[in-house]
Amino acid sequence: MQMPLDHDVASTDHAGRAVLDNLQTAVRVIDDQQRVAYLNQAGEILLGASARQLRGQPLGHLLHDPALPALVAETLERQQPVLRHDLNFELPGNPAKRFNCWLTPLDGPDAKGLILEIAATGPLGDTQRESQLLAQQEANRLMLRGLAHEIKNPLGGLRGAAQLLERELADPELAEYTQIIIGEADRLKKLIDRMLSPELAPEMARVSVHEVLERVRALVAADLPPQLSIEYDYDPSLPDLWADREQLIQAFLNLVRNAVQSVDEADCRPGRVVLRTRVRRRMTIAGRHHRLLVQVDVIDNGPGVPEHLREQIFHPLITGRSTGTGLGLSIAQSLVSRHEGCINFHSAPGNTVFSVLLPIAGERR
Repeated sequence: MQMPLDHDVASTDHAGRAVLDNLQTAVRVIDDQQRVAYLNQAGEILLGASARQLRGQPLGHLLHDPALPALVAETLERQQPVLRHDLNFELPGNPAKRFNCWLTPLDGPDAKGLILEIAATGPLGDTQRESQLLAQQEANRLMLRGLAHEIKNPLGGLRGAAQLLERELADPELAEYTQIIIGEADRLKKLIDRMLSPELAPEMARVSVHEVLERVRALVAADLPPQLSIEYDYDPSLPDLWADREQLIQAFLNLVRNAVQSVDEADCRPGRVVLRTRVRRRMTIAGRHHRLLVQVDVIDNGPGVPEHLREQIFHPLITGRSTGTGLGLSIAQSLVSRHEGCINFHSAPGNTVFSVLLPIAGERR
């Protein structure tokens, strides 16, 4: 029998439902026929539909994992809580992602069903990993600043010496070698300046994320490979962000160029990069709770992030591309974190998504 929502689920008073709706964990109440009887707001966001639409739907139609029906049946039969890590669920409009699941039988003489709680896991998916990432970013910044200053001083001397040597050379053909030295010194200086650029304090103002993304599209389109296209799927209702426009352009430019280069190097035909914007609700980033956020997804159909790089993908000098410097993602994450946001990702061959989460102006609490 299906459990009636208004009397047997989640508390009949508004305060009880308000507590559930403010949880970041997706909560579902499942009846003894494995159908959805209740869904909180986090669950609605996860599944991309309202509780009214999903009520009465079989659980297996919403979360596709061969292990889940057996876990539900086991919990109902034994009347004992069950915890499982790293279940892979296919969600509407998204590839499979890993989740932790808690299944708890309903307590009461007439209660028939269980509570299913779902929380995201995987790379950069939980609070502990996010805290570790932020600590690692700070260590990376200090390391890069120290490294940059140690390199720039002798680099300037090396360039100056090459210029003096060039003036003394009688054979013009030998000047080619000094030009190589000068050119490489200039290239290294630019590389070091890029290392230091995230340390600039952001100049905050109201910014349209779509205007930023269109600027990035125009910059990348200038040298876009002919077999590759950049598409967009924007939510026109998004309000402005409180952000540094130039730093956001740099962050998204790094992400989009990474996607384009990944698709191009793999020679995917047709290559495709999609910029997608959506609203997210009630998330905690670096210990701060935000009611409303903008989520910008940079999606590509390239080969995906290699498995052995996924835990270090945002560390400096880590790259899976033969022509990469390993700085683009590290700089992008650093710039986004200065806006109280973060970058998450999930990756599979043919579908890699880097998601930038940024608080909407005036919506923190």
